[in-house]
Amino acid sequence: MDGTERPVLEVNGLSLAFGGLKVLNDVSFAVPQGSVTAIIGPNGAGKTSIFNCISGFYRPKAGHILFEGEDIGPFHPPRRAALGLARTFQNIALFRGMTVLDNIKLGRHAHMKTSLLDALCYFGRARREEMELRREVEEKIIDFLEIDHIRNKPVASLSYGLRKRVELARALAMKPKILMLDEPVAGMNREETEDMARFILDVKEEWGVTILMVEHDMGLIMDISDHVVVLNFGQVIAAGKPAEVTANPDVIRAYLGSGDVEALRREFRGEAA
Repeated sequence: MDGTERPVLEVNGLSLAFGGLKVLNDVSFAVPQGSVTAIIGPNGAGKTSIFNCISGFYRPKAGHILFEGEDIGPFHPPRRAALGLARTFQNIALFRGMTVLDNIKLGRHAHMKTSLLDALCYFGRARREEMELRREVEEKIIDFLEIDHIRNKPVASLSYGLRKRVELARALAMKPKILMLDEPVAGMNREETEDMARFILDVKEEWGVTILMVEHDMGLIMDISDHVVVLNFGQVIAAGKPAEVTANPDVIRAYLGSGDVEALRREFRGEAA
């Protein structure tokens, strides 16, 4: 990225409190265009709260969120989704009784232009949009994520790893400019994690989508991230390239309570002490 290019997402001075409990305190960071940016930190650091503020589910007490230079603070979640902010959730949020294909198609809802009358009668624009959407989902997203064999299966019948993949597919159907992934490999085995890492990198490289990710798997973070933001107790304590944050004394204390850089690096790689 050119040093003068404006970040696609900027979080400036974000503060959030529930009653007397401060969850976020003057949080600022930027997400470079075309990057994989990871937000990490110990449990309770405020990572998912930042995602909820960016998505519009939480209203921060102070601060601004700029998407492509525009302050999106007044916008409700559907408007933010229509602008190009798509996300997955820490706890899978799919409709279990619906098929994989129907779940994925729901991701395009924010971009549909069909009137209520067209949708009810299923003719004209409604039919054209439906056929175009189905073709794009089947030819691009389903093939890309290698889930053609389960397209007509109900989500409830799928393994956990496949459900996570379907949720990613639904987010891609939203035509995101930024894809926000909340713990995309949580609960996955090694093979599933490696598959998801490959898909994330391909989304960035082949689709040109910027990735913002919250994740506890430090091996994944070190392998695929371009930029890392570290939170602790609702504050940013470090930001930079993965190799830089692993050597930051504040990060080491937050994770380990010691100054053992090599111990931190072993933990990030998932190695035994």
